[in-house]
Amino acid sequence: MTAGIVNVVKPPGMTSHDVVSFIRRTYGLKKVGHAGTLDPAAAGVLPVFLGKATRLIEYAMQEDKSYRVELTLGYETDTGDDTGKTLSRAPFVMPAREKIEGALASFVGTTEQVPPMYSAIKVDGQKLYELARAGVDVEVKPRHITIYEIKLLKVSAEGFLFDVVCSKGTYIRSLCIDIGKKLGILAVMSFLVRTRAGQFALAEAHTLEEIAAQKEDLLLPLDSVLGQMPSLTLTDDQANRFCCGQNISCQASAGMYRVYNSKQELIGIGEVAAPLLLTPIKVLM
Repeated sequence: MTAGIVNVVKPPGMTSHDVVSFIRRTYGLKKVGHAGTLDPAAAGVLPVFLGKATRLIEYAMQEDKSYRVELTLGYETDTGDDTGKTLSRAPFVMPAREKIEGALASFVGTTEQVPPMYSAIKVDGQKLYELARAGVDVEVKPRHITIYEIKLLKVSAEGFLFDVVCSKGTYIRSLCIDIGKKLGILAVMSFLVRTRAGQFALAEAHTLEEIAAQKEDLLLPLDSVLGQMPSLTLTDDQANRFCCGQNISCQASAGMYRVYNSKQELIGIGEVAAPLLLTPIKVLM
């Protein structure tokens, strides 16, 4: 069965689920999933996992992400971006570049962020955007996020462009609203491009047309999601026992490992916790 990862450029106007449906049809597979939803209006990197690679999605979800963001000042919407219903407008004077840079810099570090109501987070089993569309008002609890880097690129008459590197779970729409509040000006996210998701970069991503034409050539191996995780290679006997869920004696320091058989096929992920003992965490064979 086909298994691997495709680094997709999601075009604006498609949902992440639309992309998954396209990959299912292209590769003739049912077992397909993605790592990290992008809003329909957003574009950029969307890693899509096929076959048994779907069991590794959780590792991609843990990675930090990079975005290029366009923020527009002077109005607010119910969704936090320019696709929503305008709630209010207010005149403003564009702040000096130094003030904008200072506002952006104030978000670097770990902080709490309130996710937008129009998001897929579930409250009592219902997605927030479903509750929002039904006019139901619920309290959304803040989440801890980390902004690692943020850099102002360009200032225009309407707003500005910036790059940000952030932890999983960061909502860029909420970040734009909060930046506006820091400046004392209403703000929305007017465009978003995800330039990197963990190990997957926009420069190496492929359009849907390219994938349809070269589907086998563009399929990445399973271990491409595991980045810098160290590896262990087992003998045939050890690999068989590992795949049966048994602990394996090994000469390795504590930590998580990519585990390969003698043919250099990825057979799973293991953890060395007890001295010289490899415990299967996830078996792929």
